[in-house]
Amino acid sequence: MIQSMTGYGRAKQGDTAVEIRSVNHRYLDINMRIPRTLSFLEESLREFIAGRLARGKVEVSLYVENLPAQMNELILNCDMLEKYLSIANVLERKYGMSNDLTASKILGLPDIALSVQKESDIHEKTREVLQIADLALNDFVASRKREGRRLNDDIREKIEIIRKLTEQIESRMPEVTAEYHDRLLTKIRETLGAKAIDESRILTEAALFADKASTDEEIVRLKIHIESLFALLDNGVPIGRKLDFLIQEFTREANTIGSKCSDSQTTKLVIDLKSEIEKIREQSQNIE
Repeated sequence: MIQSMTGYGRAKQGDTAVEIRSVNHRYLDINMRIPRTLSFLEESLREFIAGRLARGKVEVSLYVENLPAQMNELILNCDMLEKYLSIANVLERKYGMSNDLTASKILGLPDIALSVQKESDIHEKTREVLQIADLALNDFVASRKREGRRLNDDIREKIEIIRKLTEQIESRMPEVTAEYHDRLLTKIRETLGAKAIDESRILTEAALFADKASTDEEIVRLKIHIESLFALLDNGVPIGRKLDFLIQEFTREANTIGSKCSDSQTTKLVIDLKSEIEKIREQSQNIE
């Protein structure tokens, strides 16, 4: 079953919630919105989401109420302390300044006391968030599948229309050749009047026209593309990129038929055919 690239999912446990939403995109593009103090979660969460999705512009938001204070602990930045003390000694020896540094003054200096996450809390919070993300992702994928079913039904209806139009164009071609023969004969009679008409020459001209205007190859390829498209829709894997390519092939065949056939009835059929192909192309832009 195909999936849409548009979806929304959300899950919450306790004070932590994960929200996932997406729109169509040529590739997979994941944007994260995570509290700064929980930035250590970004890589794990990104890999987890990317493992389940193929395409789409995805926005993942993590909300945490009442972030526990024990998530952080203060440590002494010894490297920075040594630098401060070294500078203080230089000022005292070289410039005769009094070194009045105390513990309280040192703690007030920038980057001396660092707030870091406890390793045990990092692992626990990562496990908790990924569990919630899994629930949110299930909800998200379910919404994509619901939209995918609607797209699947709509595209199948349009394929059937394309099939019927293709059959009408195919059945129309002998009539086009016969009409050309009649027009050619009428024009020659108007030109020559009572003079003898070379019927064999007319048949030759009609045969040349039929060969030039033949759309047999394009019709056959269109029928193959129709069956290929049905097969794609029955495929359980992401089909968006393959569908893009197949729609280009549909368009190419329709354009070739249109360039070969100039009668008004066939032209109208080709216009209708291209219109349905374009509708599928628009829908395919939102398929994963």
